[in-house]
Amino acid sequence: MKEINASDFQKEVLEGGKVVVDFYSTECSPCEALAPKFEAMAELYGEKIKFLKIFRQGNRELATELGVSSSPTLLFFDNGNQILDTISGGIKKSEIQERLNKMISPEEVDEIKSHQKHTVSEYDVAILGGGPAGLTAGMYLGQAKLKTVLIDPALPGGYMGITHQVSNYPGYVEPQPGFMLAHYMSEQAKQTGIDFKVAVDVTSVDLAKKEIVIDETETIRAKKIIIATGTSPNTMNAPGENELKGKGISYCATCDAKYFVDKDVTVIGGGNSAVEEAQFITKFARKVTMVHQFDKLTANQTAIDNLQANEKICVIYEHEPRKFEKRGDKMITTIENLKTKELSELEADGVFVFIGFKANTAVLGSTLPALNDWGYILVDEDRKTSLPDVYAVGDIISKKYRQITTAVADGTIAAMSISKENP
Repeated sequence: MKEINASDFQKEVLEGGKVVVDFYSTECSPCEALAPKFEAMAELYGEKIKFLKIFRQGNRELATELGVSSSPTLLFFDNGNQILDTISGGIKKSEIQERLNKMISPEEVDEIKSHQKHTVSEYDVAILGGGPAGLTAGMYLGQAKLKTVLIDPALPGGYMGITHQVSNYPGYVEPQPGFMLAHYMSEQAKQTGIDFKVAVDVTSVDLAKKEIVIDETETIRAKKIIIATGTSPNTMNAPGENELKGKGISYCATCDAKYFVDKDVTVIGGGNSAVEEAQFITKFARKVTMVHQFDKLTANQTAIDNLQANEKICVIYEHEPRKFEKRGDKMITTIENLKTKELSELEADGVFVFIGFKANTAVLGSTLPALNDWGYILVDEDRKTSLPDVYAVGDIISKKYRQITTAVADGTIAAMSISKENP
C-alpha cells in the first residue's frame, strides 16, 4: 500500500488500472478505525487491485475536485474511470469487500476467499463495545483475572473518542479532548491483560449461544457477554440526506469542522451535542446557523450561555429541515416554519446534523433482551438483562442520564457482579 499526493494522481490512479483510494485526515477516529481494515484488504486483494492513501488535509484542491468532503472517504477506479459508489464515515470491512469483489472476476473472488481461515476463541467474558462503559468493565474484569475480550467495530472510546472536549469528567481541572480520555482508558484497560479486537466487523451475534463472529473468520465464545454497543446519531431521513452523507452532510465536527475555515455552516439540532459542537465549529467557520425545532434550546444552561455569547452563531427557532440538495459547491437546506408552514432555503458550505441518538441494538441479532418503549435495554441493579449471563452497560441501557460518568459506573457494576459470581 502506498501514499500519494495530488501530483501523483494522474499516474497512480487514472493510469493505474484497478485502484481504491482512501482520503484520510488526522485527528479522525473513523480514519484510524478504517486503517487496519484497509491494510487487511490490501493484503488480500493487493495482487488484483492497487490500494492508495491520500492525506486529505494536504490535498484539499484534489479532494474538492473529486467531491470528497468527509473523512475517511473511499473512491474506486478502473482504467481511469471512477466506478461504484463512494463510501465514507464509519466504513465496515464488509462494505469495502463487497465493492472490491465487483472489481474482479468471480474466479478471483473464490481464490481470495479460499485463503481466509476460520478460528474459534474461548473466553470467560466478551465485551461488545469499547466506549467508557466497556473499557471500565474490561479493566475491572482484567484485574479480577477473568479471561476477557473487548470487541469494537471502531477504535476504543465510542462517542467519547470523537467529542472535541469533555469538561465535566472528574479528576481533570481543565477540559480534556475526548480522544485523550479514550486513550487513557484504553491503555489502562490493556494493562490489565484483556484482549482487544477492535476495528473489526461484527458479522453476527447470538446472545443465546454466547457467540460473536467477527470479520466472518473468527468465532468468539464466552460464558458471559456484556453489551456496551452504545448509541448512534439519529438521521432525519429527509430527501437528499442519505445521498449527501459525506458529500456535504456530516455527523462529526471533530472529523470535518477543520475543512470549513472562513466558510458558512448549517447545524441541525438544539440539544447539548448540537450546542457544544456548534461552538467547536466556530473555531474554523465564519458563521454557524443553527436550525432547532423548539422555541428554545434544550442544552444545559452553561452551554447555552456560552453559545449566546458567541457572535458567530445564530439560531433559527421552530423550524425543521425538509430537504437537502447540492447546487454547485453549496449545500441548500430547505426548512419549514413549524408555525406558518412556510418553506425557505438556507445556503451554506456544509451541514452538520446533531439531533440525538438511537440505541445500537441492530447488531445484536434476533435474540434480544427485553427493551423499553424507545428501544433501550432493560437491566436490573447488577446490569443483568432478561437473558441469562448477558449484561448491558452504558448508553445502550434504559436510564435517565447518559454521561461518561454514568457509563463508567455501569461498567464497574457489571464487572463486579460478574467477578463475584466467578471468585
